[in-house]
Amino acid sequence: MDANTLNVVELCKRYGGVTALDRVSFAVRPGELFGFVGSNGAGKTTAMRIILGVLAADSGEVRVGHAPITSSMRARIGYMPEERGLYPKMPVLDQLVYLAQLRGCSTDEAHTRTERWLARMDLRERRHDEVQKLSLGNQQRVQLAAALVHDPDILVLDEPFSGLDPVAVDVMSAVLREKAAAGVPVVFSSHQLDLVERLCDRVGIIRDGQMVAQGAVDELTSAASGTLRVVAPEAPSGWASHIAGVRVLREVDSQTVLELDPGTDEQAVLRAALETGRVTEFSKQRPSLTELFRNVVTEGSQQ
Repeated sequence: MDANTLNVVELCKRYGGVTALDRVSFAVRPGELFGFVGSNGAGKTTAMRIILGVLAADSGEVRVGHAPITSSMRARIGYMPEERGLYPKMPVLDQLVYLAQLRGCSTDEAHTRTERWLARMDLRERRHDEVQKLSLGNQQRVQLAAALVHDPDILVLDEPFSGLDPVAVDVMSAVLREKAAAGVPVVFSSHQLDLVERLCDRVGIIRDGQMVAQGAVDELTSAASGTLRVVAPEAPSGWASHIAGVRVLREVDSQTVLELDPGTDEQAVLRAALETGRVTEFSKQRPSLTELFRNVVTEGSQQ
């Protein structure tokens, strides 16, 4: 195991009768982008605050490599909270320099790094503006710069893409890829699942305080029940409704989209289609991360 791997091990946290985290575990390796997704109140922010030491876990622990995380290790984490963690009346430049110095940078080093990140985030023209006078998107850019200005060894970002326009999303995506390429473990939460699917090496889906799915997107979606698209020009309406383990999602003209229960024989479906005549398409389609997430959350609400 790499010494800089972020390991979250069996975290539990309760607030009275509410279980916020129930034995949540995941690992983020150096150079990896890990997407942490779940509905509001699922436990994402609680887990991130425990990683940062803002909250204490009831049980479980956070490690860097094999070693329990210490305050000095936490000082090397770049953290971006969902809520603005900036001084609203303080100019952007002064704020970033101050935060860099708090993380151990010398005055000259803090200014150099601040100027570099202001340029990277396209904020040089706003360096002397108070944070409160910036748009929400620019405030989000400053917040990311604040997480990066001390050159952290680990990045933990809570909804970093919230409120950003498409150009800013591209900038932030590029920055996260660059940090991962430099060997930094990056974990971030987001409700923009198409973006998570595009960016992340692995994802974890949390529901009601429990990690219910975890792995590479391709692995998760290929393991999930997918759909079959069958084009049979001569098939009568409802031709597939009698097949065991098959649900007809929609029928439009000669196209039928089916969902198969786990273990259902696809060849049995193909034989049934061929009995109606020609079959010009028979293709399996994986669910997207958004569809997978929706299914996982729906399953939880029905239990």
